[in-house]
Amino acid sequence: MSIKFRLTVLNFFEFFVFGAWLISLGGYLGGQLQFSGAQIGKIFMTLGIASIVMPAIVGIIADKYINAQKLFGMLHILGAGFLYYLSQVNDYDTFFWIMLGYLMLYMPTIGLANAVSYSILDDNKYDVIKVFPPIRVWGTIGFIVAMWAVDFLEWTQSPYQFYFAAGFSLILGIYSFTLPNVPLSISENKSFTERLGLDAFALFKDYKMAVFFIFSMLLGVVLQISNAWASEFLRSFTESFPDSFAVKRSNILISLSQISETVFILTIPFFLKRFGIKTVMLLSMFAWALRFALFGIGNPEGIGLGFLILSMVIYGMAFDFFNISGSLYVETETSNKYRSSAQGLFILLTNGVGALIGGYTSGLIVDYYTNDGFRDWTTIWLVFAGYALILAILFWLIFKYKHNPDTIKNVTH
Repeated sequence: MSIKFRLTVLNFFEFFVFGAWLISLGGYLGGQLQFSGAQIGKIFMTLGIASIVMPAIVGIIADKYINAQKLFGMLHILGAGFLYYLSQVNDYDTFFWIMLGYLMLYMPTIGLANAVSYSILDDNKYDVIKVFPPIRVWGTIGFIVAMWAVDFLEWTQSPYQFYFAAGFSLILGIYSFTLPNVPLSISENKSFTERLGLDAFALFKDYKMAVFFIFSMLLGVVLQISNAWASEFLRSFTESFPDSFAVKRSNILISLSQISETVFILTIPFFLKRFGIKTVMLLSMFAWALRFALFGIGNPEGIGLGFLILSMVIYGMAFDFFNISGSLYVETETSNKYRSSAQGLFILLTNGVGALIGGYTSGLIVDYYTNDGFRDWTTIWLVFAGYALILAILFWLIFKYKHNPDTIKNVTH
């Protein structure tokens, strides 16, 4: 088995485990467990909490104490136990803490999967920049395949989705011990604050970078809104459109978002070079507003289904034009001294603080527009769309940027 194939398997199942439950979770919590909007939002907060500190802690352990591929395996094996237990939990308090415990284990493995892949490819004399992207795209494919599998098995409203994820997490954990050894770091001595990206806060002295980071955090809110509420929204049509594709195959419908993501990522070099980061991020914000607005007027029948499908397609632009382009902007606009820390800060603010705020506030909004068990989804989605639109207007007015196409010469992902 070639090294590239073995790493492709690693990346495929890394995100397969995630896709097996993440997108269907909101609908499961609202439907099967009957949790309130605030409770669902708080459970999705755990993604943000786990993303703030754990990747840095695990990174230090992988550098200094335990080989990365072994630590990756341990975390997935332990995570399988949490997922197994999660499938048997019905009360909110226990579910919250077990989910938090699981994500404390899982979220750092995303970075570890990259680190393991980079190290092994480098040791085998491969050009990492050229070889890794085709390997990593199989992670997105794995995420989509898992969503489809759970949908076809009709487990979106069943705890079996967690058993399913637990089984593959266990297999992945064991598999990782068969990978070539990743040596411990003997030269890199970053402090804990540097690993968190906190030393990059010095960049806030620059007006342009300060505005960029603040809006990155505020835009990080919207991704969590999408993760948390898309499946629960589609589940709400169960009584009025029980036999519709959107209800019976909600995961497959939502997976169009991930498929779109793989397509739009190919357009990033063109848009960044031609229009610059300000226009690209504005397109992302307007795309988020349009995605949510289409949810607000969509339904599983006729033109309404068309609106839902279009919303999924637009997700690719909304996600990639912010997350990927934003990371590339940080890469080109920061000096070598802060570049790595700035990337860490970007992830901390978007996937950590932004996700935490998004989970909590979206739950409160959903509950505010819920009366006698009925959720006014049209208003809810239009509120979310309004938030994204206001962000776009403020960003356009506040962010000062003059585009220079020569600053982006080689864009990779």
